[in-house]
Amino acid sequence: MMREKVSNPETISPDFKTVADALEILGGKTRKNRLSRLMPFLGPAFIASVAYVDPGNFATNIQGGAQFGYMLVWVIVVSNLMAMLIQTLSAKLGIASGKNLAEQCRENFPRPVAYGMWVMMELVAMATDLAEFLGAALGFQLLLGVPLFAGAVLTAIVTLLILTLERFGFRPLEAVISAMVGVIALCYLLETFIGKPDWGQIVYHAFVPQFSGAESVLLASGILGATVMPHAIFLHSSLTQGRIVVKDKARLHSLYRYEIVDVVIAMGIASFVNAAMLIMAASTFHTTGLTQIASLEEAYRTLEPLLGNSAKWIFGLSLLVSGLSSSAVGTSAGQVIMQGFLKRHIPIWVRRVVTMAPAMLVILIGLDPTRTLVLSQVVLSFGLPFTIIPLVLFTSRSDIMGELVNRRLTTVLAGLIAAIIVVLNVYLLYKTFVTG
Repeated sequence: MMREKVSNPETISPDFKTVADALEILGGKTRKNRLSRLMPFLGPAFIASVAYVDPGNFATNIQGGAQFGYMLVWVIVVSNLMAMLIQTLSAKLGIASGKNLAEQCRENFPRPVAYGMWVMMELVAMATDLAEFLGAALGFQLLLGVPLFAGAVLTAIVTLLILTLERFGFRPLEAVISAMVGVIALCYLLETFIGKPDWGQIVYHAFVPQFSGAESVLLASGILGATVMPHAIFLHSSLTQGRIVVKDKARLHSLYRYEIVDVVIAMGIASFVNAAMLIMAASTFHTTGLTQIASLEEAYRTLEPLLGNSAKWIFGLSLLVSGLSSSAVGTSAGQVIMQGFLKRHIPIWVRRVVTMAPAMLVILIGLDPTRTLVLSQVVLSFGLPFTIIPLVLFTSRSDIMGELVNRRLTTVLAGLIAAIIVVLNVYLLYKTFVTG
């Protein structure tokens, strides 16, 4: 944990320099411009935002755009606004209490409940990693032409290399993950302009909610389920709990305001990427009558004759970077969940091997990667109520949050969002297992 007083801000450690700069800024002892003042506080939300642009989002957004055109753009806008509030509450919990969400659950719930939640969150983490790992393996296969199993091996190696950055502190990992988010955003910026979408229709459907039958409602639920991710909520509270520690009221509120900016920027980029995925599918597939894109492989192959070879490669690169970054972040989230609920730690490579085992099994027995990826998003639906409801409860308690306790309006709004997410995910589960 970082201390409030820093004796040598000239140290070469990126973490030490970041904290020193942040404390100087919070104390009002700097003449830096606005961007320079903001930089030390950026990072945690960018790592959490990776969960919002993972391969599961590729599957649901592309399917939604191909089948219904621009109609569901508003769902992405609303989903990401919800995610901004949820991730802000998660960041605030870590800042105010000095403990992450998993630790708060362990301390405030009966032991059987906490253990049950731990099991549920471990399953959610494995389901999340299944989607992310398969997405990266598929990206290697599409770009390099290697077998899917070879792509999986490459994914394991690269994600382990990314995770080793944690040895050097929080700043190097934040920098690498933020750069990867930037690559994904750039890829979809290029895809969007190559596809030449109808901007008038995009603006209209961004603000006018519409559905077209039960299937569109189901897809909207899937988009929401792939957007608000349980493991990202647990992880974000851990990323902020000891990053910059201040105690006095003025600095605490100032730190929280900077973290809000971090969330808005990072989740804004994630929102753009998700919207761009759907817009690309709408302008490329839906407008040409290809409304049933069954897999990511099919989307990759179909882009070349429609938009040219560059679009196909840009899509493959974005899928690969998305899978690699989100898989690494998902593994870190699994560590946070175990340590928080059980006070237990296992080597990161052990967790990497355990969590990639289901993906390897899917590949070895020949299951369809895209279908498996979509179904993994359904599993996440089980974990959302057990994540969002405790978060709202804890952040509304003054004995936990102190000066940063939720305002009444914030609690009501967060509770409403939690209710909407739970209802839509129950509907998704019902349609999948009962009527599907």
